[in-house]
Amino acid sequence: MAIHYVCRHCRTYLGTIRKSEATETQLGLNSLTPAERRDIIAYDSDGEITVKVTCDYCKQALDNNPELSLLASPLQ
Repeated sequence: MAIHYVCRHCRTYLGTIRKSEATETQLGLNSLTPAERRDIIAYDSDGEITVKVTCDYCKQALDNNPELSLLASPLQ
């Protein structure tokens, strides 16, 4: 089983951590509220976890153009 990281905006694959290498507590996922967990973390039927984060490219684009955050899919 693994934890996959993808950008929530451009859906770029950012990396994978084997679940045996780190726990949700070590990754800080346990500190999320239930609403944040539903928004950020997805579980599939094989036990794989996908965590939606913002990549550096999209963060820079959103920082430089804050109006993009008003769009549903600003950087796709």
